[in-house]
Amino acid sequence: MSGLANALRTQIDYSAWASKRLVGVAAELSEDELTHDFKSADRSILGTLVHIYAADRLWFGRIEQSPPPEFVSDADYSLAVLQNNWPLLHERWQRWAAGLDDEAALAAFPHTDLKGRRWLLPMWQAVMHVVNHATHHRGQVSGFVRALGHRPPNIDFAAYCRNLP
Repeated sequence: MSGLANALRTQIDYSAWASKRLVGVAAELSEDELTHDFKSADRSILGTLVHIYAADRLWFGRIEQSPPPEFVSDADYSLAVLQNNWPLLHERWQRWAAGLDDEAALAAFPHTDLKGRRWLLPMWQAVMHVVNHATHHRGQVSGFVRALGHRPPNIDFAAYCRNLP
């Protein structure tokens, strides 16, 4: 296999690993802690995790050329959705990435944003956006967890790599 495709697979695997670790910590919080309003864009730990999940789902839908009809639904605001549906979505990302080669990673990826604008990116840039977006918001969640007096898990990419088989 090629270098670019392997790098994207590693990034997708890392993102799944880090998100799972944060959902695990979220499951240990009280309802008040989970929904505490931090006055941020997505307000709470739950809201921020749901935002990451929804973006992961949206972008995978774009790749499959069947994006969900809405970005986030009221039903998404549930720890059970994050614990059950998100890992299944990560598995779909991983199965898709398993068949990826450098040529496909470099190919143009047409998609439409939430405002209806058409865009064209190389697939590798779209995938890196998804991972980078999730990393940004996981950092916010880690800060929120710390602000509540808890210790967030180590979700650094280096920590992930150090534990690879």
